Amino acid sequence: MKKLIIGLLLLSQLLLSISSASAQQAMRLGPWEVHYNAFNSTLLRAEMAQQYKLERSSTLATLNITVLAADLPGKPAQQVRVSGYSMNPLSQQQRLEFNQVIEGEAVYYLAQVRFTNLETLRFFITIDDGKQQQTLKFHKEFWAN
Repeated sequence: MKKLIIGLLLLSQLLLSISSASAQQAMRLGPWEVHYNAFNSTLLRAEMAQQYKLERSSTLATLNITVLAADLPGKPAQQVRVSGYSMNPLSQQQRLEFNQVIEGEAVYYLAQVRFTNLETLRFFITIDDGKQQQTLKFHKEFWAN
């Protein structure tokens, strides 16, 4: 449990580096509670970007996905396969390359995607544990800063 708390604190540090306007959201998908967030990569502190091998750019968004077992005590983090794509208003798709990060008992998945100023991207994220598959869908407007 101590490792989970430490991992969640490290994840919180990453999330605190973004503005409150892009707060994390959660959705129940089958047996999982999926927490997701998408924000402009310039909101990452330079040392955080370096630690997680993320690029900072005014037209690059960062996605953060965490999958928890919704029905288990303590909602433990789940190691799953996360894949997906984003789609812009012209229906152009960008494949998302997720990197798994494990810190103690915390597990999360990070990806980055390009956007143009004031562009709304739709995200289609597939979560698969080998037994079942769920799809997370959401949209987010981005602006270059």
